[in-house]
Amino acid sequence: MTMATIERMAADDRPPQIVRVWDPFVRIFHWSLVGLFAFSFLTGDEWKSAHIYSGYAIILLLALRVIWGLVGSRHARFSDFVYHPFIVLGYLRDTLNLRARRYIGHNPAGGAMVIALLVMISGIATTGYMMTTDAYWGIKWVEETHETLVYLTVGMIALHVAGVVLASLEHKENLVRAMFTGRKRAD
Repeated sequence: MTMATIERMAADDRPPQIVRVWDPFVRIFHWSLVGLFAFSFLTGDEWKSAHIYSGYAIILLLALRVIWGLVGSRHARFSDFVYHPFIVLGYLRDTLNLRARRYIGHNPAGGAMVIALLVMISGIATTGYMMTTDAYWGIKWVEETHETLVYLTVGMIALHVAGVVLASLEHKENLVRAMFTGRKRAD
């Protein structure tokens, strides 16, 4: 048995090194947005005042996330996870073949989904706000756009969850737990 073989065997017995990836703001933002979006979805027509206040809280969260995406910690910054569309498409192809590269932060598809969800939820918030003003009150296209964006976003959320499950299985790591703890396996 060579020394390299012995070292490899010893390395296999050690627990994987853990690194901090998601800072507290990113985790609080994520789960707050999940809760507020679900609350807003469920209260839409039934509890209008609560729905509106939840929308204002979402607008505040979005504004803070955009700021944090510019000045926040490494993996929170947009510059860390916004990739060229060809890279995203290549990553999706590799994912479908179960040979996608593992990323410590957002992978290219996850980064694209973050941006898409921020844009969609911003559109929902904008049309929701428009519906509370006299200038747009009762204008049908605003309400229809708001509702359409909501249902498209629900579909995107389903794709996001499916992607998290697939990446968790493919890379043998619990990404949901990582979004709670902020930590992932280093290798």
